[in-house]
Amino acid sequence: MTTFSRTLSRVVGVAAASALALGLAACSGGASGPATPDYKSTYKAPAPIAYAPLTGVALAEGTAVGPALSVKICNVFACEPQDGLNQADVVFEEIVEGGITRYVSIWNSNVPVSVGPVRSLRPMDADIAAPFGGIIAYSGYGAQETRDLAVDTGLVNVTENDPAMYRNDYNVAPYNLMLHAQEVIAANAGLAAPAQQWAYAGSLATSTAVLDGTPATSVQSIFSNSSDNTWTYDGAGRYLRTQWEGPDLDLTGAQLSAANVVIMRVNVDEFVGVPRTRMVDSGELFVLSGGKVVHGTWSKAATAAPIVFKGDNGVTIRLAPGNTWIEMVPLESYVTGGTVNIAG
Repeated sequence: MTTFSRTLSRVVGVAAASALALGLAACSGGASGPATPDYKSTYKAPAPIAYAPLTGVALAEGTAVGPALSVKICNVFACEPQDGLNQADVVFEEIVEGGITRYVSIWNSNVPVSVGPVRSLRPMDADIAAPFGGIIAYSGYGAQETRDLAVDTGLVNVTENDPAMYRNDYNVAPYNLMLHAQEVIAANAGLAAPAQQWAYAGSLATSTAVLDGTPATSVQSIFSNSSDNTWTYDGAGRYLRTQWEGPDLDLTGAQLSAANVVIMRVNVDEFVGVPRTRMVDSGELFVLSGGKVVHGTWSKAATAAPIVFKGDNGVTIRLAPGNTWIEMVPLESYVTGGTVNIAG
């Protein structure tokens, strides 16, 4: 083929390709439809669910969580009826002098107008209240060393001379000191909310005791020859408290009740001449929820550390949503050894 022929072939090929491309473009342009509009989703993500840190109960949207308020509460005949105990998120019962008991009650999700009667601090109370943060209130403290323990926690200390303290007119002094609880919370609203202390199940039915436990319709905690109480399951998710052979009633006439009853077997020693429950320690544990009980171990690593609840399998125990009473029953003390009786 000559040079001229090769050149002519290339020209014809280019022209044909150009014509084909133009034809395809024309066909494509003729088949196009209207432009597809941008898709806009109408889905709205639900608001995240917040839970009360000390009960595991879902909070209404927008609920503000204030600081925890720990108060030393009296537990003798002369103090009854107590005010506000059924609204407490958590209540610890501890042995003190003479084999009687007192409470460290913690309010956060449902703070009453008033709580009490308020009594004096004991050496273990700093270890109990410290992990919850916020405020600790008490009438006195006995030895200065006990007061120092509470101050060293960094909690706001509210004592008998605080303007929020007052005397009621239905008990006899010194068993009539009360605390304007909401007033104290409002005065310290800038304090942080408490950290969650324990794991909670999503429902009573999925709590560890209900899933893995054995029947427990009642539990009796004997602290000493002069102090014991019994919690009896009502069949509807609550344990009801009796003390001194009768229902344990609050100021409104309602029987004290709990979603969870926790029994901690504890060692007791002495500090500045009074019994001290050893909180930075470990020991045997029973957790009752929903008519069942699970066995395990409790432990606490430091004053500011939370108490850890684990089952015999080493897995963290999940409490039922709701309030919790913790009975710290002594293994031994200078009064008498403690006893726990659980009925199936």
